[in-house]
Amino acid sequence: MPEKIFQKLSGVSETLLMTLLVRARESQRPDGMIRDDKAVAMVNQIECDFSRLRMQRHDEVAVIMRMNKFDNHVRSFLARNSDAAVVHIGCGLDTRFERVDNGRVEWFDLDMPDVIDLRKKLINNENNRYHMLAASAFENDWIEEISRFKPRPFMFIAEGVLPYFEETQVKSLVLKLRDNFPGSELVCDAHTPFVIWADNLQLAYSKVKARLHWQLKQGRDVESWGEGIQLLDEWNYYDDDEPRLRAFHWVRLIPALAKSSGIFHYRLGR
Repeated sequence: MPEKIFQKLSGVSETLLMTLLVRARESQRPDGMIRDDKAVAMVNQIECDFSRLRMQRHDEVAVIMRMNKFDNHVRSFLARNSDAAVVHIGCGLDTRFERVDNGRVEWFDLDMPDVIDLRKKLINNENNRYHMLAASAFENDWIEEISRFKPRPFMFIAEGVLPYFEETQVKSLVLKLRDNFPGSELVCDAHTPFVIWADNLQLAYSKVKARLHWQLKQGRDVESWGEGIQLLDEWNYYDDDEPRLRAFHWVRLIPALAKSSGIFHYRLGR
């Protein structure tokens, strides 16, 4: 049996353990929507009380749906831009590169130093096209590092991370990406104030110190942050007829709830 790896994650970084557990649990279901054996292995290898991090089943389903939707956005982008560069902001312990790699993409997994340190212990697979960047998304050094790959087309993905920060921080990051990589694309998830409130209750129950902050009432609100930002498309969790969410399909009858959480796809500048 592999030696247990001790982790010292806290705050926002600790939340990656929740989604890791969801992927592992889903992978062990006979009707699972994904198969992520690495997630199962990592849960078994990390020293952590995962019992306090479990979500409600419908929330777990939503996390897997979200993951699949992000994967599809990346695959679509790479189908249009086979030699693109993709930056996964707040990558955590996700294995998206292995799921969507087209053999040509230049891939960057970006997260805080403590996360990247843990990632290297568990997923040490850097190569000439796959890179790990240990930095805050709000710093500048990593932007300088990836700028050497211009003029490749760039896509930035931020799954389950931006809502943990204040709007001023998120806006600053989006404008920085627009200014440094004009014409790039951004895919991120966001929630209305009600969902932010409800999810913060879940975090408090799990004894996770991180809290959600950034709220988005409508996807087009981001367009007002600066010239050239364009909403290309959006997807909400109840847009699909997922059988395991059938008990919640009544939510579709209430637009404020049906559109309360989604994934938003933007073009940043021209």
